[in-house]
Amino acid sequence: MKASDLFVKCLEAEGVDRIYGVPGEENADFMQSLEGSSIEFILTRHEQGAAFMASVYGRLTGKVGVCLGTLGPGATNLMTGVADGNMDHAPLLVITGQGALTRQHKESHQVMNVVDMYRPITKWSCAVNHPDNIPEIVHKAIKLAVTEKPGACHIELAEDVAAMDTNAAILRPARLRRPVPDNKVIDDVWTRLQSAKSPIIIAGNGAIRTRASQELRAFCEATGIGALMTFMAKGALDLDDPRCLFTVGLGQRDYPQLAIDAADLVITVGYDPVEYGPSKWNKSCDVDIIHMDFAPAESDLHYQPEIEVIGDLAHGLAALNARIASDGVPKYDVSAQETLRATMQEAFATHADDETEGAITPQKAIADVRAVLGPDDILLSGVGAHKMWVARHYQCHEPNTCLISNGFCSMGMPLPGAVAARHARPDARVLAVVGDGDIMMNVQEMETASRLGSDITVLVWEDNAYGLIAWKQEQDFGSHTDLSFNNPDWAHLCAAMGWHHQTCEAAVDLQSRLKKALDHDGPAMVVIPIDYRENMALTKQLGQIEQTF
Repeated sequence: MKASDLFVKCLEAEGVDRIYGVPGEENADFMQSLEGSSIEFILTRHEQGAAFMASVYGRLTGKVGVCLGTLGPGATNLMTGVADGNMDHAPLLVITGQGALTRQHKESHQVMNVVDMYRPITKWSCAVNHPDNIPEIVHKAIKLAVTEKPGACHIELAEDVAAMDTNAAILRPARLRRPVPDNKVIDDVWTRLQSAKSPIIIAGNGAIRTRASQELRAFCEATGIGALMTFMAKGALDLDDPRCLFTVGLGQRDYPQLAIDAADLVITVGYDPVEYGPSKWNKSCDVDIIHMDFAPAESDLHYQPEIEVIGDLAHGLAALNARIASDGVPKYDVSAQETLRATMQEAFATHADDETEGAITPQKAIADVRAVLGPDDILLSGVGAHKMWVARHYQCHEPNTCLISNGFCSMGMPLPGAVAARHARPDARVLAVVGDGDIMMNVQEMETASRLGSDITVLVWEDNAYGLIAWKQEQDFGSHTDLSFNNPDWAHLCAAMGWHHQTCEAAVDLQSRLKKALDHDGPAMVVIPIDYRENMALTKQLGQIEQTF
């Protein structure tokens, strides 16, 4: 068969059901092969949007998300979304076209070394130089992409290779069982836990895998030990669980640090240093740490675990739960953790009942978003000042119901990501919280959402500036440079793009406007003026917190 037909059949055999992208001339044979397949192709308006869509789809389904671009500018346009997905550990496959092998050795139109460009931002990057290699390359790329820790893999398919004939056979999909920690190291952890007085958990990205979160919840319930969650681990514990200590990760010293300071042992569960650097919470390098994860700990001066439990995270937690059931559990001092939970609940309540006219506080906006979304609905947050408020104040009932770009921290994810979230979780309502800077990074995907009839809602926090940069500069220098800009007429933009639009200028109306938007069948936007005076008010408040609980 033709090589491009074989490539598509290999993708079908691996369970790929959807590809997001923008094709070019060099993808022509591949696109023709897709036409006769079971795989749906979603045409996007920019390759970056396609990469974000594939990344979100992979994070929410656990299957590989796939995006496609052509050679040259198509490949480079994909890169920001690919890097973002890779650092957030999304299972992601990137397919790019390339000029014919007969012109790759010389200066040629749009030809550049894409494979080498992708190596720093993927787990593996490879070109198909012979059609018979396609089954092995596709199999390896997807196997690596979904293997813990998940990430991005890249395949380049040159235009002439795609058109060649081949008799190569499709490989069976890999169905892997992850290795598990040995009993000796679990015994070591259990012995250390029995001698601890006030342990605390920091749960990271790995803890939101389905089975891992279930075992973590059972562990916390049995021991009474509380868990802080990084931005990407929200929902590992239910927000109503008394052991849920909410979110850690704000750059400035925050109340969760006081609970860490009060602990004599920190257990990290699925923690990635890229989420929240250990120098932030272990500045003096004196914290006793147990590392539980799918991979060994990063070598870091501020992160030197005394015990590393490497292997399937759910299995390791289940083994500890079995020992607890057999031996009982010591009584721990969790008073600092209880104080933290009460302190943060008080912070969440601040401004939650505002009924003022004019700019709406971040706390009120988050409280209303939480009030209108169900336990299984999905919130996506972009990057900007709004991200810090979502991260600190928005809490979850279930894993993978709040997606924040955090490892690479790239703007522009929520709008295209919301489109893919509806594909991945069609029964969930999807709300993207964005700044006016963030949404304009991929505003063209409004047309994609409209064309697809995506039932999504976007809440725009409007301050006509890059608010997070202003906040950071004001913290560091007492003032900030000119970071202001003009915005489109949102009503006219939505009309042009086929979106439902509402503006809300009174806090008392926000919940009703959000409900109306969420109930609307199709894409909807709600725009609010945001009161970012609360940024420096929070900075001042946190600068005055007590040193201990």
